Amino acid sequence: MNNEPTSSNSQTDWQRLDAMSDEDIDLSDCPEITPEMFVKAVVRRGLPTTKTKAQVTLRIDSDVLEWFKSQGRGYQTQINQLLRAYMEAHQ
Repeated sequence: MNNEPTSSNSQTDWQRLDAMSDEDIDLSDCPEITPEMFVKAVVRRGLPTTKTKAQVTLRIDSDVLEWFKSQGRGYQTQINQLLRAYMEAHQ
């Protein structure tokens, strides 16, 4: 299969987009994000980084741990991703 783009010429009017303010953007076809949507959100990040991991002992409420485990394989990675997102949001 050929992954080459069919056209190298962009059809986007970049100058018009750069000149737009937030108020000029039509969001009428986008649903408003609700708190319930955030509850169901899953943090996804790109490929794993080469950062080293540190093994720690961490006390977590048993129901919280069981919930993460019930999400399936990779629950420790998911916990790490959530902690990273929290860290980055509070820097």
